[in-house]
Amino acid sequence: MLVRLLRSHLAPYRRPVSLLVALQFTATLAMLYLPTLNADIIDNGVVPGDTGYIFRLGGLMLGVTLVQAACSAAAVLFGARTSMGIGRDLRASVFARVQSFSAREVGRFGAPSLITRATNDVQQVQMVVLMAFTMMISAPIMCLGGIALAVHQDAKLSLLLVVIVPVLTTTVVLIVRRMAPLGRRMQDRLDEVNRILREQITGLRVIRAFVRDGHEKRRFATANTELTDVSLRIGRLMALMFPLVMAVVNVSSIAVIWFGAHRIASGGMEVGALTAFLSYLMQILMAVMMATFMFAMLPRAEVCAERIQEVLDTQSTLVPPVQPVRELAGRGELELRDVGFRYPGAEEPVLRGVDITARQGQTVAIIGSTGSGKSTLLGLVPRLSDVSEGAVLIDGVDVRELDPALLARVVGLVPQKPYLFTGTIASNLRYGNPEATDDDLWWALDIAQAREFVTAMPDGLATRVAQGGTNVSGGQRQRLAIARALVRRPEIYLFDDSFSALDYATDARLRAALARETADATKLIVAQRVATIRDADQIIVLEDGEIVGTGTHHELLAENPTYQEIVFSQLTEEEAAA
Repeated sequence: MLVRLLRSHLAPYRRPVSLLVALQFTATLAMLYLPTLNADIIDNGVVPGDTGYIFRLGGLMLGVTLVQAACSAAAVLFGARTSMGIGRDLRASVFARVQSFSAREVGRFGAPSLITRATNDVQQVQMVVLMAFTMMISAPIMCLGGIALAVHQDAKLSLLLVVIVPVLTTTVVLIVRRMAPLGRRMQDRLDEVNRILREQITGLRVIRAFVRDGHEKRRFATANTELTDVSLRIGRLMALMFPLVMAVVNVSSIAVIWFGAHRIASGGMEVGALTAFLSYLMQILMAVMMATFMFAMLPRAEVCAERIQEVLDTQSTLVPPVQPVRELAGRGELELRDVGFRYPGAEEPVLRGVDITARQGQTVAIIGSTGSGKSTLLGLVPRLSDVSEGAVLIDGVDVRELDPALLARVVGLVPQKPYLFTGTIASNLRYGNPEATDDDLWWALDIAQAREFVTAMPDGLATRVAQGGTNVSGGQRQRLAIARALVRRPEIYLFDDSFSALDYATDARLRAALARETADATKLIVAQRVATIRDADQIIVLEDGEIVGTGTHHELLAENPTYQEIVFSQLTEEEAAA
């Protein structure tokens, strides 16, 4: 999976990678050439006492060393730039894929896991790529070249390599095989820690309100301990690997010196050749150690690559149209035709046989008990999810055939949980329309009954907003979210219980301003409060995902038991009839 992931993302970097390979090849050859030169100096310069020969070969060695150093430095530079670029591209690919997901795919992975995959997982793959560019390209060249040159120095002594290299390789493979399953467990535990931490930060007020600090500390401590235990197991294996490798290296050096000394004493080998052979042995074992370091990182990187590829391979259920419709008649007519919706794996559908028509300028309200499918129904219009049955049409065109940009421009959604982004009030409002002027923003704030509190803020439109809008009240967040939708001036407004945090007086003023300023737009309102929707042109009563009543407030009050139950739970008979 790691190879597949890198193959698809290395294509733009063919030229720097080719140059990097050439630089590493040159640097490794230079490194391999140095012991031979050193042996030549010892045998033909030091032993005979030829100072001139020593200076000439020494100068050549210095030149080769400079070439090796320059090529190695350049290779590391290209390797670092390329690996950072691949990391950037992977994060961008994961982000772009997640942006195309519907709520169904996001729910399947979970936000904490997606965050981990886009950050820590990418970082692990990026680190392995860097190590591969700086170590693994030169390691096989150094190993094979070192073996060939060691045999050239003394074939009989080279028989030791037949024992040393397999022993070292077997030691590394046995340890790496034990590390492989721990890599996946490590990432899963990291997901769990992120999930719990995210829940605790988001739900801090609830935790403190119910005095559950101790319980949450224990939850985090359990997840943290599990992550620590897996990390320690991986650390122990890595700690075991390097002493074992060094033990093999040191024993090999002793064996070479022992047998080499006997070869010199018998006249079968020169002193310089033994020195060169020792250097080549060290280079061979260094190459194996570099491979060992890579192998130690590979199991976890392979798991991370699988997790990243899983996200990239996941296709959104919201499939964009092949030939999208890019223009509409502009009437803003909305129709839900025999709509049904079922969550994956659910035994029962959330919505069944829903038929609603909202014409230009009309206000259609949807009311029902909790869990009746109101918010799900509203989310089908902007394609937060796609219908399982039937169709949602705007101006007679199925929303699944509309260009996503056109759909976003035509439909303005104010979600049930208004969310504000880090920035300023102006930047949040311009989220609906980047080209909006300050006058446009104040117009939207006027309708949303938000001008007063924005004006009272020290910096007005330039006032900073914290992540999620946590530095403003719930009612202020709702009004800013409504203003954000108004700035876009869409043809269809979707209000998903968007007035619940407002007092009755503010609610009434806001609805009056909406009716006046958006008279030509179609409005679909989901609400729990009867006072919010009693003046709607049409009220839809939902119960268990089905429409059980349609009409005006007075029509439903006269003949619909479900609506009567909702109304009389909030109003007296006199207030309801008024």
